[in-house]
Amino acid sequence: MEAWNRQADRPVRRVERNPGAEWDADAWWARIPAVRAVLDKGLDLPSGVTFLVGENGSGKSTLIEALAQAYGLNPEGGSRSAMHRTRHTESPLGDVLRLVRSPGGRGEAYFLRAETTHGLYTYLEALPDSPDTDLHERSHGEGFLALLERKLARPGFYLLDEPEAALSFTSTLSLMSRLETLAEAGAQIVVATHSPVLTALPAATVLELGEHGIRTTVWSELEVVDHFRAFLDQPDRYLRHLFR
Repeated sequence: MEAWNRQADRPVRRVERNPGAEWDADAWWARIPAVRAVLDKGLDLPSGVTFLVGENGSGKSTLIEALAQAYGLNPEGGSRSAMHRTRHTESPLGDVLRLVRSPGGRGEAYFLRAETTHGLYTYLEALPDSPDTDLHERSHGEGFLALLERKLARPGFYLLDEPEAALSFTSTLSLMSRLETLAEAGAQIVVATHSPVLTALPAATVLELGEHGIRTTVWSELEVVDHFRAFLDQPDRYLRHLFR
């Protein structure tokens, strides 16, 4: 993959509230501090890889799904042309946001969402002359990595929601290598994750979501990294507290 001017040509420069959109400030999704921060102040998206990190309920998946919808991607995963659908569970946030894009065409784009990959595999294998008929025959992690290699192949705008859910430690390292290759070629990638391994990717931007809203941080200062270090150092201490 040939590198380009990543900062100048990144597909999406910023996400912000569309001033003409109607929205309910008391809706559950609008009360999430990280979501409210985007609605109130907007969020600049840098080039390369950006990680959204936070506890369950911090708004990571809500924001990723909204970015996918605002970009015209299927919120259950896939490309702009993907037509599969199971049950509508996404918030209307994607209809409230607008993306500030770089000039030029929209280029490649794809959304990989770990919890809906089974439905995506089924949709893909049913397409005429599909190259993806083998995904259900692979393990969860093997299928996920194969799909990643096939669909995230060129510079573009890519969204991943908790990809580590499908992956072993070794496979997570493979994913890190793939993300680095894509970023070096000029791709812009936003990843919602809990993984203290994945977020160690060099040169990535790390955004921590929580009661404070959204703040830029570094890997070594993430709460999830501290917790994993402490647990691996003294698991008995955690387990005694958990089971007493």
